[in-house]
Amino acid sequence: MSEIDVLIVGGGVSGLTAALALLESGRGVRVIEARTLGSGASHGNCGTITPSHAPPLAAPGTVFKALKWALTPDAPLYIPPRYDPLLWRWLLGFSRRCNRRDWEASARGKYVLLDDSRRRLCDWITRFGLDCEFVESGEDYVFRDPRAFAHGQREIPLLRELGVSVELVDGKRLEAEEPALKPGVAGALRFSGDAALRPDRYLAELARAIRDRGGEIVEHCALHGLREDREGVVAFTDHGQVRARNAVLALGAWSAKSADALGLPWLKRIIQPGKGYSITYSAPARVPKRPLVLRERSVCVTAWGSGFRLGSTMEFSGFDDTLNARRLGALERGAREYLHDPVGPEVREQWFGWRPMSRDDMPLIGRAPGMRRVWMNTGHGMMGVGMSCGSAQLLADLMAGRAPALDPAPYRPERFV
Repeated sequence: MSEIDVLIVGGGVSGLTAALALLESGRGVRVIEARTLGSGASHGNCGTITPSHAPPLAAPGTVFKALKWALTPDAPLYIPPRYDPLLWRWLLGFSRRCNRRDWEASARGKYVLLDDSRRRLCDWITRFGLDCEFVESGEDYVFRDPRAFAHGQREIPLLRELGVSVELVDGKRLEAEEPALKPGVAGALRFSGDAALRPDRYLAELARAIRDRGGEIVEHCALHGLREDREGVVAFTDHGQVRARNAVLALGAWSAKSADALGLPWLKRIIQPGKGYSITYSAPARVPKRPLVLRERSVCVTAWGSGFRLGSTMEFSGFDDTLNARRLGALERGAREYLHDPVGPEVREQWFGWRPMSRDDMPLIGRAPGMRRVWMNTGHGMMGVGMSCGSAQLLADLMAGRAPALDPAPYRPERFV
């Protein structure tokens, strides 16, 4: 049986950034991935790096919206009716957090990690030479309905208290500055501190940096079980048994599906897969100057030198693996309301991925409850890319016994046990 230092289970953005941070900390790593690197939620998201997105999904009014949209299959938030006791238990816990106090608590915890990660990412881009179309672009939340624009401003006091730079831009100014937008916009919330990158390129560059520093990456190697003993952990994989001194679980949405095999059955109650969609095109004639969130339709628009993407939506349909044409179509229909050129001439990819949605919309980072040598870096919801560097460094510091830059308490997995 081969023996390694740290076995990282999961080849998405959380697993790869953890591997790189641990290598920089002097550890040896092997990453195993059941499919191919980035084949989960990391690949096809919109690649925005957004401290502005600190407010969680579990907000006052979210339950009412979900009920209103229950019979609308292409709604931004959709829960297909079905018998799923684990989902309904998760939704009950989620609904209990849709109050002002818990909403603010999660927003504060998310912002600290998002802000740290945003700053750390700039250092990583330079230090590791990550060629991933990174740009400090800022981002606009665009509104067409004046009432929705006024409602969206209710978050501004909390955002400014957290440290988020936000500017109100009226409709006429926005139309003059952003010719990609159709006339008739009410205005925008502008977040100058946000950034963007191309996520598939980011993953490829992380993998290169890991290999350049002696780390191993093994694709098509699923984990079937994990056992801890006095010497370390034994992992049962497609490639046989592997012994390691430590293991890091970075399985994303698959954390819940693997919970029994990991000896962590409580995870099934805490994480649900939140299905998101995107369409990638060649660039249309007019592309926005910065990433946009078309707020009433919850559609994110990003453009890189290499492509143009519409993405978002949230669907709680379990591990349903169908590419729902109606929900993909909702992205294009939403974009047509706001943009002169809502799609590009060539469709390059239609995609879905399952985001790991924790019950309080914050990640689980730290030692796995009841275990000594197993650690967790999962549950980042829609913020996996944006939180990646900060989460990885926090994990590496905790594993090394160093004082971390951030207070780890809000992210400790034992808060759910």
